[in-house]
Amino acid sequence: MDNDMAEPDPSRQRNGVVEGLYGEFTDSLNSKVRYSVSLTESALTIQKISSSPGQDEVVFHLADCLGCRAYKVEDEADVGAFFTAYFYPFKRRWISTGMARQKVEQCFRVALVQDPLTNLQEAERWARAIREASIRQIPRRHDVKYYEVRRPCRVMVLVNPQSGRGQALQLFSGQIEPMLTEASVPYTLVITGQSLHIGHHWSVPYTLVITEHQNHARDLVRETDLSQWDALVILSGDGLLFEVLNGLLEREDWEEAIQTPLGILPGGSGNALAASVHHYTKSPPVWGKELLLSCGFLLCKGLVTQLDLVSVHLASSQRIFSFLSLAWGFVADVDIESEKYRLVGPMRFLVGTLMRLASLKVYQGRLAYLPAPPFTPQNSSLCSSLPCGPNSSPNQNSRHNHITNSNHSTNSNHNTAHNSSNIAITTMRTEPQPVNQKGPPDSLLADLEQPVPDHWTVVNEEDFVLVLAMFQSHLAEDLFAAPGAAADDGFIHLLYVRAGISRLALLTLFMTMEKGGHLAIGCPHLVYERVKAFRLEPLSPEGAITVDGEMVEYGPVQAQVHEGIARLISG
Repeated sequence: MDNDMAEPDPSRQRNGVVEGLYGEFTDSLNSKVRYSVSLTESALTIQKISSSPGQDEVVFHLADCLGCRAYKVEDEADVGAFFTAYFYPFKRRWISTGMARQKVEQCFRVALVQDPLTNLQEAERWARAIREASIRQIPRRHDVKYYEVRRPCRVMVLVNPQSGRGQALQLFSGQIEPMLTEASVPYTLVITGQSLHIGHHWSVPYTLVITEHQNHARDLVRETDLSQWDALVILSGDGLLFEVLNGLLEREDWEEAIQTPLGILPGGSGNALAASVHHYTKSPPVWGKELLLSCGFLLCKGLVTQLDLVSVHLASSQRIFSFLSLAWGFVADVDIESEKYRLVGPMRFLVGTLMRLASLKVYQGRLAYLPAPPFTPQNSSLCSSLPCGPNSSPNQNSRHNHITNSNHSTNSNHNTAHNSSNIAITTMRTEPQPVNQKGPPDSLLADLEQPVPDHWTVVNEEDFVLVLAMFQSHLAEDLFAAPGAAADDGFIHLLYVRAGISRLALLTLFMTMEKGGHLAIGCPHLVYERVKAFRLEPLSPEGAITVDGEMVEYGPVQAQVHEGIARLISG
């Protein structure tokens, strides 16, 4: 069916970009159903022409639009062309309460004239206008600065098919690959396995690299030419991102490499960073495939924020970098012991928690930390569109501190110096960084064999049930461990539980942690501190320490935060 099409009003154009369009099209499946479609700067409005005014009108906000494509079917007898817009608005769930993003496609047939080429050009004009308008309507937080996005963005996606329930490949092909295609994002797919394959899907090229050994991703990003990609995206649990970050910081050009934007898509059991990224958008809580869809949406929108990293020193003098957490005691035990229940997905942590509660242990150790300055919300968080802005650097917004030598007694918190931004913070004189050591220097830490600096706080207790240092908001999809945390707040959120807590009280603590209420229940055994660095010295002969969910060598450990040195694809 032919349809009249109004040309755009030249007065409603800015810099050559159409700000308003109106047209009448038929339904893609039923030519007898016609729609009026209008496009503004912020919305696509659709209404059946046969409807009464104001009836059956549907408005789609372009902030929820992932992309739009124009195409022609292979039927030579059909002179029409089509354009399909892909939206992911928040909608109420069918069964449970609450809201989550859900995919909605709007497809229209364009048949202005009997010339197929003219119809296709008109469909392409609409698709281009919708794409351009949706880019300008990327969801924004008021306290974040944005830069123009580079399109298309070249993305390498790394997938571990063994993570979680072993369904990462199905999750990619079933949900993420279509979203990348809808958003017209070219990508390279790296999958841990055993062969090399080149393929194409909907004109989107991808490379399939399969490996079998642990740390393959770490080795790959340490040696690869990063100029080929604008971002690295991980579809796995948190462990694969741990490999990627440490591989980047082992490069000779680590200062430039660590600025490569990193994306996380939940494909493991814990998916803590993915849950944190979703939380930072201030959207309603989601889990499972809804979380995957939310993170896929944020990935395709392509906003980049800063990400804190924490350098962790182990007893063997090895230094690793963490983005998520360090745990000792109950939490570490649950993480390690629940590995055998990996096939049940996130439920493994509930099973592990109940089993560990049945044989609750107390651990002996010493804990000390450097308290953080009083917290003042900042409005200067860097957020750019892919790729990161040319003026950003690993040291951007870093604190330049006066060095002080303290002779005050242990536990004194007053021996501090003020940096150039009038924030009280203390650094100490450190030995020169080894020539072969990559990554930022640690200005807040003494050698592990030396006493902690005098201006640190030493915890008097030596009997603990757990010590947990959080660097993001979530410890798992359903464990909101650090409600006040942000990706780039520059803090370590230190929690510890002293001995003497009952099993019921500890269970209550973790049950309320699902919604972040554990800090408000007044548990006398729970202590929470916001710190810049800490040291933990286990005295119990046996135990486990985990970093980002990965077990590390057991022994003395210390860490300090490096504010905003990495880049995270977020919202």
